[in-house]
Amino acid sequence: MSKHKIYTMSFASVYPHYVKKAEKKGRTKTEVDEINRWLTGYRQDGLEAQLEKQTDFETFFAEAPRMNPSRNLIKGVICGVRVEDIEEPTMQEIRYLDKLIDELAKGKAMEKILRKN
Repeated sequence: MSKHKIYTMSFASVYPHYVKKAEKKGRTKTEVDEINRWLTGYRQDGLEAQLEKQTDFETFFAEAPRMNPSRNLIKGVICGVRVEDIEEPTMQEIRYLDKLIDELAKGKAMEKILRKN
């Protein structure tokens, strides 16, 4: 079975869409970066290096320094599918990120997006 197309897309090609979606709703690139760092464990320079290298999504998540253990608290529907029910690990990581960006764009507080008590 072939890989889903999103796996081979560069993270850098989708990242501007995350930022645009956030900014359209009055949020910031800084918040988008904070979400990415929280989820993946990249430091800002590491995140920027992945963007510069045009790393594909599969590699972006595979090379993540430390996926946040609290990401399993992310629940809900994205693209018509419940993120907690996605069985393929890389696709679930991608959809977790999509869900967090959606929450940001919907005005949710960063504390809640980052699953802090």
